[in-house]
Amino acid sequence: MSKRKIKPFRPVYPSPAALITSADAKGKANIITLGECFNVSIAKPVILGIAVCKARYSYELIRQLGEFVVNLPTAAILRKVDAVGCVSGRECDKFERFGLTPLPASAVRPPLIAECPVNVECRLLGEQDVGDHQLFFGEAVAQHVDEDVLKPDGSIDVERLDMLVYACGCYLSAGKKLGTHGFTRGKP
Repeated sequence: MSKRKIKPFRPVYPSPAALITSADAKGKANIITLGECFNVSIAKPVILGIAVCKARYSYELIRQLGEFVVNLPTAAILRKVDAVGCVSGRECDKFERFGLTPLPASAVRPPLIAECPVNVECRLLGEQDVGDHQLFFGEAVAQHVDEDVLKPDGSIDVERLDMLVYACGCYLSAGKKLGTHGFTRGKP
């Protein structure tokens, strides 16, 4: 099989198509759609990373307040996810404009998005200049999950999440479980 060298652009994929909420000092909330959202540390503490273009309104809000919420949407609300990423929160209230429901967070000031089955509240731990984006590191201080995607034991049923991912400029749905970590070692 032959290979061709191409210019790198978002070369690691897929990533979640995430909706990040932030707020100003007065509590006015904003939402940004990001494909740059990932786990940095999975335990002790749990740390998430998000990369935000420095020209975005959310960049200013996260730096000012030091808090944000990672909301993981479903494929069912794809049109809203895309539309949120096509306008600036400087110009409109995105919750109102796109029919999304803010819910109070338990530990941070930016709201959760009710239509997203998973919401992770984060406090800013630090940041790093990474070219045209700012990499924000947030400690996960609370996680909320819709009850209808939980198994009886309290774990998340990934096949019921209706996950939305982003790859190569496209949105895709994901959710068919193919295996569990360690399955090649005989684990169920």
